[in-house]
Amino acid sequence: MKKKSLIFIILLLACFISTGFKKLSTEPQTVYRIYLEGKSLGIIKSDKELENYIDKQQKHLKNKYDVDKIYAPDTLDVKKEVTYNEDISSVEEIYKKIEDKAPFTVDGYAIKIKGVKNTVNEGKTKKTKDQTIYVLDKKIFTDAVDNTIKSFIDQDKYKQYKNDSQPEIKDTGSIIENVYIQNNISIKKQKIPVNEKIYMDTVALSKYLLFGTTKEQQKYTVQDGDTISDISFNNKISTEEFLIANDSFQDTNALLYPGEEVTIGVLNPQFNLVEEDHTVIKEEKNFETETTYDNSKPIGSIDITQKGVKGENKVTQKVQKINGEIVNIVPVATEVITEPIKEIIVKGGKESNYSGGGYGSVVATSGQWGWPASCSSISSGFGYRWGSLHDGMDIRGCGYGSNIFAAGDGTVVESGVGFIWGIGEGVVIKHPNGYYTMYAHMCSGCRRVATGAHVVKGQVIGGMGQTGNAYGVHLHFSLWTGYPYRGGQPINPMSLY
Repeated sequence: MKKKSLIFIILLLACFISTGFKKLSTEPQTVYRIYLEGKSLGIIKSDKELENYIDKQQKHLKNKYDVDKIYAPDTLDVKKEVTYNEDISSVEEIYKKIEDKAPFTVDGYAIKIKGVKNTVNEGKTKKTKDQTIYVLDKKIFTDAVDNTIKSFIDQDKYKQYKNDSQPEIKDTGSIIENVYIQNNISIKKQKIPVNEKIYMDTVALSKYLLFGTTKEQQKYTVQDGDTISDISFNNKISTEEFLIANDSFQDTNALLYPGEEVTIGVLNPQFNLVEEDHTVIKEEKNFETETTYDNSKPIGSIDITQKGVKGENKVTQKVQKINGEIVNIVPVATEVITEPIKEIIVKGGKESNYSGGGYGSVVATSGQWGWPASCSSISSGFGYRWGSLHDGMDIRGCGYGSNIFAAGDGTVVESGVGFIWGIGEGVVIKHPNGYYTMYAHMCSGCRRVATGAHVVKGQVIGGMGQTGNAYGVHLHFSLWTGYPYRGGQPINPMSLY
């Protein structure tokens, strides 16, 4: 019996030694086990005590973010337990284990912006990123969005739209029918880790939403003779981007002064702002040219027996813009104001091989080059946009299947589908003066000329569509010195007119 008692005493001493001579409680007690990123840091008596201790120790964060309370990291988890073990850590010990391993948090809002796919240029698309923006106050975000909207939409028109006070269109003009953000945006109140970028003022967030960065934008010092168009093109931005980044200038004709400093940052909007307008415009309608031949007159002689006169239409359109750029024009109604009068020309000598009968109408404009479409609305001109070169101009509003005309005499060197990625159905014409013109996004099956065919100015070569990488019905018309995309250089097609 004494031997058994001695063994019990020895085992009890061993237990005390292994537990550091800590007492074992005879009563169960409620404790809180603290986990950080799934790993136990120990147990404490009060989770509220730890919460208050963190808040007390992080006064500098409270001052920095101007908040009333600092919270534990979002990766910290607390589990309630019942134990007999009295080996309990102090809140100070747990705090020290936390502060070097994970960021503390503040109350705020997480705004998630879902990315969307944009057509940047012909044949090129760019998907914006999914991202989360953190703010302390929802109003910071809503005000920043409002500022960004005003960068792309005339402020007076936007104010009238919001107040439902837009003036009625009497003859011509435009009103905003709808404004919305294309991206899916969600706002959630949550604890924000202080190591994240947290926007505390509207100005900084407005800059980020417009440029995709809060860094200082590149500056340029105006030189003698500089124009807004020249500065924009030379720095790979559009004139629209220039005017948004430099809102003190009203239009591209504004005067610049040598030594003046302007911003030339490339816009990178963080969401797609869609503006839908109802527009009424007056549009010239080109006259047709009828050519006859008189063998009794010398070869090369030209007599205009009836001078052509352009007509005029009133056109009602639905115009869609994304971030200030026209992406689609849909004609709704056309009212003829004056009909065009065709021009009749009598040429001396033998009749040419081209009669026009198999090709449709021939449309002429003054000068060597003819306009390539039956309408004149240019939605996007030649030049840089979002840092990438748009190598032609987009003509919209004529309607699906409307005629596309050869801009000048020449030989068709390409007529097909996808011979250049992204253009869909298209035609390339080589002209005698070394120029090439390209006509992209024709409607499916609408091409009217084959490779090798000779065409004349104004001849119908196809119909307007949206095949390939195109947003909405339009003609992408480009002018090149040399073969397009095979060593040739694009130039502004408007230089022809």
